[in-house]
Amino acid sequence: MTRVAAVDCGTNSIRLLVADADPATGELTDLDRRMTIVRLGQGVDRTGRLAPEALQRTFAACREYAGIIEKHGAQRLRFVATSASRDAENRDEFVRGVLDILGVEPEVITGDQEAEFSFTGATRELAGSDHLPTPYLVVDIGGGSTEFVVGDDRVRVARSVDIGCVRMTERHLVRDGVVSDPPSQEQIAAMRADIEAALDLAEETVPLREARTLVGLAGSVTTVSAIAQELPEYDSEAIHHSRVSLERVREITEWLLRSTHAERAAVPSMHPGRVDVIGAGALVLLSVMERIGAQEVVVSEHDILDGIAHSCAAEAR
Repeated sequence: MTRVAAVDCGTNSIRLLVADADPATGELTDLDRRMTIVRLGQGVDRTGRLAPEALQRTFAACREYAGIIEKHGAQRLRFVATSASRDAENRDEFVRGVLDILGVEPEVITGDQEAEFSFTGATRELAGSDHLPTPYLVVDIGGGSTEFVVGDDRVRVARSVDIGCVRMTERHLVRDGVVSDPPSQEQIAAMRADIEAALDLAEETVPLREARTLVGLAGSVTTVSAIAQELPEYDSEAIHHSRVSLERVREITEWLLRSTHAERAAVPSMHPGRVDVIGAGALVLLSVMERIGAQEVVVSEHDILDGIAHSCAAEAR
């Protein structure tokens, strides 16, 4: 076995996976999987820069992860950074901080690379599944961007567009520095129009409507699944490979967008760091499902983080 560590640093959260990889098959056995909301992308859409306090939150999480990686004795580490650090003018400051703490330079990957990692992580377990027809459309709704990937056993085509849950919230639902509680119909309509324009852009290169199975990734989608199942707490096992109907996604999205902060925070499966951005993330999911005519979404807990770990294992072989 090769022990690998993968870090995925996105716009809203930073996540760690330490796993043993079978050198023959590449199969992963999780040893430690965790997530911390750091909101690295705070204000990036408006200022073009990573905020000092966002960097400090991210570096604190990196220090915690460094101890976990050392405890498990990982032989290989790969740190991948996505939308927020791609967009920021001062990303060199972020790179230096991560290098000092973890001893590796973060790879600020392109949207296409992000899409490929997400597809690999999400579909590896689904290969050969008779009840899930291909091609798959993998939709990874992040904080700053959303990746669309169509493929069978491998990626055919992918596109990343800037409609993540944090970016949409900051762009459309914030007034005078405060998230609207709840947002107005005009704010929701503007956000929906922005999402639809981005879907038009994605469809220029990705045949979204050819997909026969929609696979949804990341915290917005998994939280919608948790709400749909009325889970008493966030339960990864119950969420992984669950299915949520279009009707249920629509009901949940409409409720999230008319609820108050306190009402959303009271949902037992809701991570505190998602309370203000979950409505925007759910609206992205709903818009995608309506666009392609999907009657359900298959929810995966395995995503870009698993794809990064698989790439580490492949390099070790």
